[in-house]
Amino acid sequence: MKRIILLLITATLMSCGASKTIRDSKKVIKGDWTLSSINYSALGTYNVTLLNDASKACFEGSTWRFIPNNNTGTYNIDDANCSTGMRYFNFTLQEIDEQTGLYDFLLKPTNEKGKSDTNQGFRMSLKSLSDTNMQWQQTIYVDGKPFIINMNFTK
Repeated sequence: MKRIILLLITATLMSCGASKTIRDSKKVIKGDWTLSSINYSALGTYNVTLLNDASKACFEGSTWRFIPNNNTGTYNIDDANCSTGMRYFNFTLQEIDEQTGLYDFLLKPTNEKGKSDTNQGFRMSLKSLSDTNMQWQQTIYVDGKPFIINMNFTK
């Protein structure tokens, strides 16, 4: 009897997993991407450090790998003018509106073993996703006004 109850509870919990939108998105995200360009919602020159790591110039052209079955990934900065090398992260897709299919992308930098030194993460809106393009938007506030950072990826 206890086994049957345990089996029913397990089946119920498993059926409450990620939505179909999230499952489908993870299939598309899987693989290698290039962060091809970064732009801002306001004109001008800005000194922005992305993911508490590097500047826009360092991130443009960086290569990213997403492994959705364990929600991990890497990105590699190879610009000689920057601190180069492989970085590691965990990520989660979190649906915010089931009707529109909009969701957030949560990224948490880690070390090679998947542990975070700071336990700090970053929330971005996943604004578009196709088999060949993906766009994240991060909103920060400057002088009380929203400032949007668009990160454009190609596969």
